[in-house]
Amino acid sequence: MHHHRKADKIKETATNPSSVQVWILAARPRTLPASVSSVMIGTAAAAADGFFAPVAALAALAGAVLLQIGVNLANDYFDYQKGIDTDERLGPLRVTQSGLMAPQQVRRFMLGVFLLATMVGLYLTVVAGWPILVIGFCSILAALAYSGGPYPLASHGLGDAAVFIFFGPVAICGTYYVQALQPALSTLWVSVPPGLLITAIIVVNNLRDIPTDSKTGKTTLAVMLGPRLTRIEYMLLVAGAYCTVPVLYLAVIGSAWGLLPLLSLPQAVATMAGIYRCEGSELNRVLARTAALTLTFSILMSAGILLASQ
Repeated sequence: MHHHRKADKIKETATNPSSVQVWILAARPRTLPASVSSVMIGTAAAAADGFFAPVAALAALAGAVLLQIGVNLANDYFDYQKGIDTDERLGPLRVTQSGLMAPQQVRRFMLGVFLLATMVGLYLTVVAGWPILVIGFCSILAALAYSGGPYPLASHGLGDAAVFIFFGPVAICGTYYVQALQPALSTLWVSVPPGLLITAIIVVNNLRDIPTDSKTGKTTLAVMLGPRLTRIEYMLLVAGAYCTVPVLYLAVIGSAWGLLPLLSLPQAVATMAGIYRCEGSELNRVLARTAALTLTFSILMSAGILLASQ
C-alpha cells in the first residue's frame, strides 16, 4: 500500500523528473514569497527614508532567499534522517523521502546553499559592518536548528516563534539596515504584520502534518495544540496582521496610503475560510494561498510606505 502511494507521488511529480526539476522541487519555490516579502518591505522602508541602495537590496534578497531554501533543504534532510517524513506524509513531495535525491545529495545541496548565503552575508558585512555578521550567523544557526541539531526548534513547539522572529523583524530590519546603515524603530513595527502572515504559512504546514508528526514524535506547536486550536492560531495570525494595519497607519506611516494592505482583505477572508473547509492534503492549496496572500499584502504595504513618503 505504502509503496503504491510512494510510486503515485513520484508519478505525480513527472514521469521522469529531470535533475533540474528535482533541485527546484527540493528548494520548495511555493514557500519563497515569504523571504521576498520581507526584503521588499525592508527596502520600501529604506527608500521611503531616502536610503535606497539597489545593490545592497539585491544582496539582501539573495541572502534571504538562499537562507529560506537552506531551511527547506535542512528540513527535508533532517526530517528524513529522523524518520519524520514517512510514506504517509500528506504534504508536497519531499525529495529525500521519495527517493528522488539521495540524502547526501540533499546535504551537499544544503551546505552549498548555506555557503552561498554566507558569501552574500560577508559582502553585506563589508557594506554595513559587524551587526550584519551577527544577524547572518544567527540566521544560519536558526536555519539549521529549525529541524536539526541537538534541540530542533520545530520539534519542541518553537518553530512558529522562530519563523516570526527571523522572517519578520530580523529580515525586515536587516534589509533596512544594509541600506540605511542605521536602525530605525519604525521598521520594527512595520515588520509585525508580514511576520504574522509568514508564520501563518508554517501553521498550515504543521496543521496538515499533525497526524504524521505526532506518530513520529515531532512535537510542533500544532501537535501540542491539536487541529482545532491550530486553526484558531491561524485565524489569529491572519486577523492580527490586518488589525495592526490601522495602528501602523496612525502611529508610524501617518498617511492614508498606509491602509493599502486592507485591499487584500477579500483574499484573506477566502484563505481563512479555506483553513476550515480543507483537510489533509487539501491544505497544500491553503498553504500556497497563504503564501500568495503574504505577497499581495507585502506589495500593497510596500506601495503604501513609498506613497506615504512622497
